[in-house]
Amino acid sequence: MSLAPARPRTPAPPDAVPPRRAGLLVSGVLFLVLPVLLGTLVRGSVRRPPFQGLDDTWLRWMGGPHDGVPHALASGLNWFGGPYGALVPLAATVALFALRRPRAALFVLASTLATQLAVQGLKHLVDRPRPAHPLVTVDHGSFPSGHAATMATTVILVAALLPAVRRRRWWPGAVLLTVAMMWSRTWLHAHWLTDTAAGALAGAGVTLLVWWAFGSVRRSRPQA
Repeated sequence: MSLAPARPRTPAPPDAVPPRRAGLLVSGVLFLVLPVLLGTLVRGSVRRPPFQGLDDTWLRWMGGPHDGVPHALASGLNWFGGPYGALVPLAATVALFALRRPRAALFVLASTLATQLAVQGLKHLVDRPRPAHPLVTVDHGSFPSGHAATMATTVILVAALLPAVRRRRWWPGAVLLTVAMMWSRTWLHAHWLTDTAAGALAGAGVTLLVWWAFGSVRRSRPQA
């Protein structure tokens, strides 16, 4: 019985981008461009940007009372996005190196640093005043929210490190956590609503672009 010769596979063009990676690139660029455009509008009139009416209305809805369960939740989220919360990605980086997953560790470290650079750069360029009488200690610049950016970065890092099947189940929780952080920053009068939206978009955009640059971050550990 004769066997037909196997057809040689046609190699993919060297510059071809797999659909998933192309999606990361397009989404990352889009998410990053939006806060830059919002920042440009704010920079044109830092006291009264075009959407200040929306921000004022939302802040009135966040009037209080500031106690009970909402206070505990907002305080916990405030801690996570603050200086002490920076220990979380640092611990994750160390743990991934210890588990002999250096590519994943470098991905976490690069995403965290890139997000902070993007946020601080926008803060200095836009220099928007914060709402009056914030209920927590804040630094300069209201736009964008560093806490919202940190949460968006964190949930995407988790998604990137999960298997594809579990990743799909993670996204609803990831969105919920990000929205909760956005709420907490406005409830504490630390940010305007649009600051938090811009921060979440910036954190997501930067992290998606780093994910695109790294490609797969779930490669198997090297054999001993």
